[in-house]
Amino acid sequence: MNNWPKSLSLLERNERWIPGGVVSLNRKSNPNICFSKGRGSRVWDIEGNEYIDYQAGFAAAFLGHADPDVDGAVVETIQHGSVLMGAGPTEKEGAFAKLFCACVPTVEKIQITTTGSEATYHAIRIARAATGKDHIIVMQGGYNGWHNDVAGNVISSLSDVGARVDKGEYPFDALSAGIPLSHQSLVHPVNFNDLDSIAFLVKQYPVACVLLEPILQNIGIVKPKDGYLQGLRKLADDNNFLLVFDEVKTGFRHALGGYQSICGVTPDLSSFGKAVANGYPMGVIGGKAKYMDYFVHPEKSKRVLIAGTFNAHPATTAAAIATLEKLSSPDHNVYRHIRALGETLEEGLKTILQKFDCPFYVAREGSAFCVYFMDHAPADYHDIARHHLFDLDKAYRLGLIECGIFNFPLPIKQGSISFAHTIRDIEETLEKTNATLQRLFEKKTVYK
Repeated sequence: MNNWPKSLSLLERNERWIPGGVVSLNRKSNPNICFSKGRGSRVWDIEGNEYIDYQAGFAAAFLGHADPDVDGAVVETIQHGSVLMGAGPTEKEGAFAKLFCACVPTVEKIQITTTGSEATYHAIRIARAATGKDHIIVMQGGYNGWHNDVAGNVISSLSDVGARVDKGEYPFDALSAGIPLSHQSLVHPVNFNDLDSIAFLVKQYPVACVLLEPILQNIGIVKPKDGYLQGLRKLADDNNFLLVFDEVKTGFRHALGGYQSICGVTPDLSSFGKAVANGYPMGVIGGKAKYMDYFVHPEKSKRVLIAGTFNAHPATTAAAIATLEKLSSPDHNVYRHIRALGETLEEGLKTILQKFDCPFYVAREGSAFCVYFMDHAPADYHDIARHHLFDLDKAYRLGLIECGIFNFPLPIKQGSISFAHTIRDIEETLEKTNATLQRLFEKKTVYK
């Protein structure tokens, strides 16, 4: 039964001019719902249905949809005749850079991009320039962007990815056609939380960097084991490769200083995005000055190119400044509010789930959460692939969508609480979660 006929019709019309009908194909889902408006913690589709939103633009709208302070800064910038010159520096980009480094003191300098993918792209280039090496290590199940170096091993089935090679490396399971085999040979996917595999690989290949989300949030919430990130820092120092944190999802959502301020491990470089401008398109690459200065290296052969007419676009930069000012203001207590909501949601989900005959684990970090239908905290993607009940997860998400609670209808995708959510939103979510699970288990379906 199609409960969203207008959305389906729109998708079919778009397909006439857009391959797949949507301009970012990872937005496609079943059902494909077209949303027309968002305000605070709520969104509305073109059918007129209202939802409490936990998708939030893949976690980008951290303050909530149409935040008045952020949107107000954008409107003011536009109304005062903002100019996109493509020549010379701007006051806004300098003000943002200073504010960013004050918020994230482990970052000494930054450059601004338009997307998080561009930020990880530049980080890898710097690592290769600084080390003179070409190989990189990434995480199985992680997502670090769309470019050749990282477009593989995202959510691969065990049959697709094949057996591990040597001591922990997996074959490159390309997410896209058009990636040269010679390029794929430079990328080495390993399991998250597996230091031994990385220690082995850096002895076999000239590794420029290890790139990872410090919490693996492309597949829910997979936290680092005690000592894992510290172990990576030591391996990087001992073997002359760069440690790169992809904080596109973790940055600013978990703490003003990024997850690196929580774990106490300082990477050489980091990428940021999503929450930094509350959903306006911005990415940031930042890190130690000695590496960031490769963008202006005096030797041409070592200089790393960064370019982009829309980098630090006036409207986007205004949004980012307003976002960071709000996040850092003690008057708003953003982090205290969202942590309290996260704790209430986590405890409520546990109370509900234990009433039903199914394994579960509620993973949460601050405002980000994921319900796993397995009986332990996941250690890596293959742990999830072997134990998680994917069919139940899919049915659970669809059931919640049908009663007005929206998260992406794909198993093991994280949910995201925004600053705009209220305790009443959480209570309504728990009430509807309980009703949804009761309906699912009354059907006596065997899930796998």
